[in-house]
Amino acid sequence: MQSRQFGRTPWSVSEIGFGAWAIGGTWGDVSEADAKGAVHAALDAGMTFIDTADVYGDGRSERIIRDVLKERGGTRPMVATKAGRRLPKQVVEGYTKENLEGWIDRSLTNLGVDTLDLVQLHCPPWDLYYRADIFEILEGLVAKGKIRHYGVSVEKIEEALKAIEFPNVVSVQIIYNIFRQRPQELFFREAKAKNVAIIARVPLSSGMLTGKMKPDSQFAADDHRTFNRQGEAFDMGETFSGVPYDIGLEAVERLRPLVPGGATMAQFALRWILMQDAVTVIIPGAKNKSQAEDNAASSRLAPLPADVMAEVRKVYDDLIKVHVHQKW
Repeated sequence: MQSRQFGRTPWSVSEIGFGAWAIGGTWGDVSEADAKGAVHAALDAGMTFIDTADVYGDGRSERIIRDVLKERGGTRPMVATKAGRRLPKQVVEGYTKENLEGWIDRSLTNLGVDTLDLVQLHCPPWDLYYRADIFEILEGLVAKGKIRHYGVSVEKIEEALKAIEFPNVVSVQIIYNIFRQRPQELFFREAKAKNVAIIARVPLSSGMLTGKMKPDSQFAADDHRTFNRQGEAFDMGETFSGVPYDIGLEAVERLRPLVPGGATMAQFALRWILMQDAVTVIIPGAKNKSQAEDNAASSRLAPLPADVMAEVRKVYDDLIKVHVHQKW
């Protein structure tokens, strides 16, 4: 497993990390045994970065991570969590000192630690990025020793660019994958110039880029791929990257011949992201041991040749760009 420097922090982290949304909820049923097996397998494979959030399973994801790390002992991975989505409605007035500290205290308990490595504001409303006082609250929590660093998780490029104007934002988490290529046009350059770590989320486009989905694929009622395709519960870009399902399937068939021998399409999709040196860590999810191992193996793939990269871009330009490029 290769590592990359996590921005201005002291950490160097594995370039493939563990995204812990699926072991929390809204991805169908995942047993506690499978969830723990996935985390163990990820760590056994050399992953040293875990991303979770306080709302994933109402804290279930954080608690599973706590239990696995306690079982293992030894050197801990970097664990990032998020705060803000416990608000009943996303309004900037909800980001008070009392609320922020309360959410962080809850995550401290769930994760069983005295200090959180990284807290990310969890896709907050746009006007928060004009509120220096909210970032000053985070500074106060750093001073108290409750968090080491803070960053943001964003939906839109414009939010990412605004966030890195705040000097102590050390990381930005953003959707970046074969179906969401806009971040590489401007944001990556700006983030690199400021030495801001980039966490690439939704790297497999909610599973579409595994190549395993079909026109008649069914998802559980509590899986966001059933209930959020039009953004009914949260931003629709979080589900299949905002790409219409049939278009995504068509694009996958165009991509399939590009997958190198011996690799899965998921590994190919992750390797494509790793071609960007601005990306610090990718956080694919895994519901079980085999998925975690498959994700980790992408770090061993050879770099993709220029003609393959060009063909991936052509698929994006031909089929995907019109649906997503200016929305996020």
